[in-house]
Amino acid sequence: QLTMSLNSSTLLNEENTQGAKRKTECLESLELQPPSSFQDNPLQQLQLASQEVLEKAKKSGRSKCPRCNSSRMFYCYTCFVPVETVPTKEIPTVKLPLKIDIIKHPNETDGKSTAVHAKLLAPDDVTIYKYPCIPGYEEKRHEIALIFPGPNSVSVKDIAFHLQKYTKKGVYAADNDCSREPLLKQAKIETEEEKNPNECNPSNRSEGIGLKKIIFIDSTWNQTNKIITDERLQGLLQIELKTRKTCFWRHQKGKPDTYLSTIEAIYYFLVDYHQEILKESYKGQYDNLLFFFSFMYTLIKDAKCCAGKE
Repeated sequence: QLTMSLNSSTLLNEENTQGAKRKTECLESLELQPPSSFQDNPLQQLQLASQEVLEKAKKSGRSKCPRCNSSRMFYCYTCFVPVETVPTKEIPTVKLPLKIDIIKHPNETDGKSTAVHAKLLAPDDVTIYKYPCIPGYEEKRHEIALIFPGPNSVSVKDIAFHLQKYTKKGVYAADNDCSREPLLKQAKIETEEEKNPNECNPSNRSEGIGLKKIIFIDSTWNQTNKIITDERLQGLLQIELKTRKTCFWRHQKGKPDTYLSTIEAIYYFLVDYHQEILKESYKGQYDNLLFFFSFMYTLIKDAKCCAGKE
C-alpha cells in the first residue's frame, strides 16, 4: 500500500446518515477532552496552513473540476487541481530539496491514491507517471534512489555512503558500453530535466552526495511486483523507511504498520533527509505535504466516532 486516498463522497454519505444529535454530542465530547487524549494522533503536532478552505468546501459538498468539469470533493484526482470551491491561492505550496517521480500502477484507483496530494502541494517538484510510461533511469543511477523495502534496502542516513559506492563501482559507466545490447523499453518518455536542462537548480543542496531525485511507487502492495521488477528500475539504490507507522485509513490487512501511504512515505523521507543528509534542524518545512491527508484523517476519525465504531 504505497498509496491511496479517501473517496470523499463515501465519507460524506457516511456522515450524513448519522443523527445530527449524536454527531453533535460526539464532537462536543471530543472538544472537552484534554490534549493528552490525542497522543495517538501523530498528525496533531503538524505545522499546517489554515484548513478553513477545506472546512468550507466540506460543508458546500462536491464541486466541479475547473478543467474536466467532473464532480469532485476538494480536488480532481485526474487533473491534479483543486475544485472550484477550493481556490488555488488558499492551498499551501511546498518547495522540496529534491525532485520526486511517482510511478503509478495503471490499476490503482485514482480516487484512492494519496500521490495526487504531493502533486497538488509541491507542483514544481513532483511528476506523476502512469506505468508503463516512465523515464529510463539507467544513465543516472548514481544520482537517483528508489523508496522500496527489500533485502538490499538501506536507511536514509546511509544514502551518501552507498551512492558514493555506486559511482566508484562505475554503475552507469557500464551502461555506456556500445557493445551491449540495448534495453528494450516500454514507452520511454522525456523528463522535465531533459526538456529544460538549463532550468535545473545548480545550487541544489544535495550536490554534496549526488542525490537529485527520489522515486516512489504508487500502488497496493500486491501490485508492486510488476513495477519493481521493471528493467528500468534495476540497479537503483533502494531506501527503506522502517521507523514510521502509518495513519492511513485504508491500511491493508496482513501488512506491517510501517508500510506507509505514498504521501506519508514522501513526507517522512523528506523529514529524515533534511535531518540526516542536509544536517539541518527540522522546523516543519514539509508539514504542509500532509495538508489534505491530515484533514481527511480527522474527518474519518470523527465519522467513525459518531458511528459508534470507536
